[in-house]
Amino acid sequence: MKAKPVDLCPCGSQRPASACCLPLLDGLRPAATPEALMRSRYVAYVLGNEPYLLRTWAAENRPDSLGLADDTATKWLGLTVHHARQANDREGEVRFTARYKVQGKAHRLTETSRFRLEGEQWVYVDGVIEEA
Repeated sequence: MKAKPVDLCPCGSQRPASACCLPLLDGLRPAATPEALMRSRYVAYVLGNEPYLLRTWAAENRPDSLGLADDTATKWLGLTVHHARQANDREGEVRFTARYKVQGKAHRLTETSRFRLEGEQWVYVDGVIEEA
């Protein structure tokens, strides 16, 4: 009998999604690092999981909604993490590039995101998008 292929996580970790970002999205465990949170947030965009994105956004910058339920034109293609570092045990940053298509046209989003530990949960604070 042929083995069933493992579904790799869309975050690019080369790990099975069930052992990578999905437990975070399902609320089974919090992200252990800013990079883990950023990767899981990318997967949330891929899957259209707006509640997770809002839940992991710092309250002072959180939008009311993202409109992901109405977005059928965006197709996420891949994620590259350029660097991830923690300034201390409560703050960190991740620089990444996300590739996607909108109505067949390719785009890249490169951002340096800031994260903060609130209690036991890392949250996305804000980010600086690099102009192409």
